[in-house]
Amino acid sequence: MDYSKLDGLVPAVIQDAESSEVLMVGFMNEQALAHTQRTGYATFFSRTRQKLWMKGESSGNKLEVVEILVDCDEDTLLVKVKRLGDGNVCHTGARSCFYRYLSQHHVVK
Repeated sequence: MDYSKLDGLVPAVIQDAESSEVLMVGFMNEQALAHTQRTGYATFFSRTRQKLWMKGESSGNKLEVVEILVDCDEDTLLVKVKRLGDGNVCHTGARSCFYRYLSQHHVVK
């Protein structure tokens, strides 16, 4: 993986393995990716807290990894997951972090 472009981080797009719905985007450093691979659960690096965190460690809504793909530049991951717990991934309680539409005056046509 190429961790050089974002100060040691790579974006990780999290996708429901069954429905293909994009659930969230997080960031992983080398340790977060290694922890994810070792445990089988999506783990990220929190840019605000400056530490590793496993998605769902407090809510129970863990993300069980089905497969991990890397893009052609080796600087972005696609992590296909099975949603555990109540299935809601967003910290707001929504199923996905992508539940709002960009206002019409910002949409490029």
